[in-house]
Order: sequence, then structure tokens, then C-alpha cells
Amino acid sequence: MKYLYALIYCLLLAGTFAGHADTSTPPFKVSTMTVKMNINGQQFYVRLHDNPAAKAFVDALPLQLGMDELNGNEKFADLPHALPSSPVHPGSIQAGDLMLYGKQTLVLFYTSFESSYRYTPIGKVINPESLTAVMDKKKVWVELDNN
Repeated sequence: MKYLYALIYCLLLAGTFAGHADTSTPPFKVSTMTVKMNINGQQFYVRLHDNPAAKAFVDALPLQLGMDELNGNEKFADLPHALPSSPVHPGSIQAGDLMLYGKQTLVLFYTSFESSYRYTPIGKVINPESLTAVMDKKKVWVELDNN
């Protein structure tokens, strides 16, 4: 009988601890760090994610990149150095998403669409509504720098 009470007590005690555990792990956290992004003379700000790739990206700044057009929805450029990558399937890409494809290709999306590709999130353009207007050329010049 003592063993039955001890077992019930242990089960109740274990149940109280299980209610406090947070087992969810989001694919990335949003930080409060922002960087400046100048595209063909127009200023934007990018709020960076809190992950190793975004931190390594900041360490590589300032950057000047010629970004090429792809698929009518993104611009891409190879970075001078590889960054840490933890690719995820975002499913839905949003205008303003700044992501890493592979370990060294920076991708800036200027329209929203569904994708089956895997990317490492770097950041998100704050107020991306005017991105499409500056993406009208095959190649755009992008300067990225700390605030």
C-alpha cells in the first residue's frame, strides 16, 4: 500500500513540473538590432533575427553588393565569406525577408510567395512596401551598414 501511495505522489509531482516546461522552439527569434540598407539611393532598415547567421552577418558589415534579379521576386548576391547556416522551410516568403541560401548567398525578397526551398533567416525589412519600386532593374546596388 505504501508503494501505491508513493507511486501516486510521484505521478502527481511529475505532472506539476511538466506543466511548466516550454518545449516549443521557434525557428528563430527576432532581435532589436537593426542595420541600414541603401538600395539605389533609397534608405531601408532591416530588423535582424537573433541567430548565429545574423550575428555573423553584422560582423561582416559594412557591405556593398551588386544584387542580381531572379524569378521576378528576389535579388541575390554572393557574400565575401560564408556565414553559419541553419536552414528552415519557411513555406511562405514575405516581401522584405532577408535570408541566406546555402552558406554564402544573400537573398532579398521583394514580393510574397510560397516556396519549398530552405533558407537561413537573417532579418526582415521594416516597412517593405516600397521595395518593389526600387527593384525595377536587373541589378541593384545595395549598401548595408550598422546604424
